[in-house]
Amino acid sequence: MHWIDWVITVVPVTIILFLAVYSRKYVRGVVDFLAAGRVAGRYVLSAGDMTAGLSVITLVALVESKYQVGYALTFWEYLTVPVGIIMGLTGYCLYRFRETRSLSIGQFLEMRYNKPLRVTAATIRTIAEMVTNAIGPAVAANFFIYFLGLPHKVMIFGINMPTFGLIVAASLCLCMVVIWPGGRISLLISDAFQGLMCYPIFVILAGYILLHFGWHDTIGPVMMDRVKGQSFINPFDIEKLRDFNIFALFVTIMGSVLNRASWIGNDTTSSGRTPHEQKMAGILGTWRNLYAGLMMLMVAVMIIALMTHQKFADETHEIRHELMGKVALEAVPDAALREQLNANLAALPIERHEIGVDAPLSQDRNIDTPYMETALETLGGTPEGNLQYQKFRTLYHQMMLPVALKNILPVGLMGLFCLLMIMLLISTDDSRVFNASSTIVQDIVIPFFKKPLTPKQHLLLLRLTSVGVCLFFFVVSIFFVQIDYIIMFTTIMCALWLGGAGPIMIFGLYSRFGNTVGAFGALIFGSGLSAVGLYMQRNWAETVYPWLVSHGWEVSVGHFLEAVSRPFNPYIMWEMNAVKFPINSYELYFMAMVSGILAYVIGSALTQRKPYNLDRLLHRGVYDLSNEYKEPFKWGLRSFYKKLIGITPEYTLGDRIIAWSVFGYAIVYKFGFCFIGSLIWNAIKPWPVQWWSNYFFITSLCVTSALGIVSTFWFLIGGIIDIRKLFRDLAGRVDDPLDNGMVEGHVSLVDKKAFEERTHEPQDD
Repeated sequence: MHWIDWVITVVPVTIILFLAVYSRKYVRGVVDFLAAGRVAGRYVLSAGDMTAGLSVITLVALVESKYQVGYALTFWEYLTVPVGIIMGLTGYCLYRFRETRSLSIGQFLEMRYNKPLRVTAATIRTIAEMVTNAIGPAVAANFFIYFLGLPHKVMIFGINMPTFGLIVAASLCLCMVVIWPGGRISLLISDAFQGLMCYPIFVILAGYILLHFGWHDTIGPVMMDRVKGQSFINPFDIEKLRDFNIFALFVTIMGSVLNRASWIGNDTTSSGRTPHEQKMAGILGTWRNLYAGLMMLMVAVMIIALMTHQKFADETHEIRHELMGKVALEAVPDAALREQLNANLAALPIERHEIGVDAPLSQDRNIDTPYMETALETLGGTPEGNLQYQKFRTLYHQMMLPVALKNILPVGLMGLFCLLMIMLLISTDDSRVFNASSTIVQDIVIPFFKKPLTPKQHLLLLRLTSVGVCLFFFVVSIFFVQIDYIIMFTTIMCALWLGGAGPIMIFGLYSRFGNTVGAFGALIFGSGLSAVGLYMQRNWAETVYPWLVSHGWEVSVGHFLEAVSRPFNPYIMWEMNAVKFPINSYELYFMAMVSGILAYVIGSALTQRKPYNLDRLLHRGVYDLSNEYKEPFKWGLRSFYKKLIGITPEYTLGDRIIAWSVFGYAIVYKFGFCFIGSLIWNAIKPWPVQWWSNYFFITSLCVTSALGIVSTFWFLIGGIIDIRKLFRDLAGRVDDPLDNGMVEGHVSLVDKKAFEERTHEPQDD
């Protein structure tokens, strides 16, 4: 990079790290370290959540998936709009969890169920979370190696060190610089600051992509040039797309509703000043994510256009060969075989695909097909070779983004993009390390202590555990091999927890029905099925498929899988394959969720003896110690429309304006006009493919850009005000040493005495 790019990158990162260290002065107790003292405002929470949710791996995964299916599925993703908006406006799960005043999801589980479930669930969740998130530093390290053009090895003091390991170690050290001083306070302040800086960067990058490539002369024609059934732009012509298709979208929606509460507890969902403030932060997320989503989608379609359009053929031929040369160094350990692979790939001619003259492209026949076929012919044929080909193909698609950007971004933009990636790296890795370490301490270690630790001991334990999690991330990043799409891997890995967590959390927060037997049943059957699926995927090419062949079962098993999936073709197609397990991660995730629900309901129905005391869990009625609970609406015609979007008596005029603006944009415009209106029109008279190109250009780019510019200034002002208020409230907060996440008799230790005084009953049932 140019020295200007380095200045653009280094100065803001230094400020972020300074803010993280500065926040140490506000940590007085466990609640400060874990939940920012529960005094955070909506804009700080919203801006911080955006950067904590985005990451290098998120962008790489999005580009990787969109490169396979294009833009068309985006239309059907509007189905998620009413689901997400209703959950946000009503505070679904988040509001009630904040009412429990739990410092962790495990504390909630012990209060609602019992201590063994708390420890068991926390262990499963932590394993799934840590392994899933541990590949983040690995993907990010590879991204920077390819983006900055670094060698795979570097000589330090006469020792040939792997660059990958050094970058992973450096990224995790940055995480500890943020986590160690102030925990959640450090994370929230640094993430919010990064979020406010990200908005103008999103605007600049999206503008550059659109101006440099152009929609109507480059991006649009590339999207329209696909075979029937695999359109990249027409949402009514995508039935033959595999993996990232309509069924995957259905599973995503189902999972978002069922598992809304399954990851909360060790994130900012316990940090809001009140349950209402927490709810408003979620509502603001609709506006917060506008430009983030636009920028990431623009980067994805830019890569598709760049790597496909004939006017970039010479440039992308060089990009592909640079990319494949670096990938081969990682994926193929044998030097002679690697040299043969590079020679075979170098012999391939430049692919010049002329739109409208040559046959349209498809998932099976596209610009990359000759390269992938050559790699398979060179590497494949044996279990070890098939595994090497999987590694090669996976790295090729994941690292296409950084190599392409390295070759096309000008000075200045190179620095801005590098800054953005470093901020996303810091904000997500530190959050995930912190979440995992706090889960281990709060839900696996602390429950075994009979007496509370002193705040100083508790904080030291949290900090040291964060160091241990960083070491775990480092080891997994170094030795773990990624052989599937990132989204597919994270889906099945998270399903180890999410397969059974949904009913445990939903029934636990919203129903007096459900007990520990049902909860354990959900974990055994939901999470167990996911574990079996994960094993099959990881060991298919090297172990499972060769074992089937050795017993002569591959044909019969293949026929069985085809017969079972045939009623669901073309959206679900299980076909025998020597390289990849026939059942993908979304299909396994769906089966796990259904199994978890059935196990919870049946197990609870057979064994529950009396309803659970939900008012005590949610601090309602006589248990409302802080006077936070507001009486619900009485249903009537006048209040129905307010109830529909979650408006309650605690809403100010500004809150109502925000709620109605979100409802108007998301439900009326996006879902009503853009989705339902277009659906009806196409049912009467289908649009030509050119209309769909114009549709996405107007709705996804023009309108979103205009609204994104407004939200950029809005959140900048609100964020600055909220950050100042956060510092002031932290300075004046009085800590309670008993508010440390410990539970006694299904009641938080800090609430036990107060509950007994109010109800005149021992809280030990």
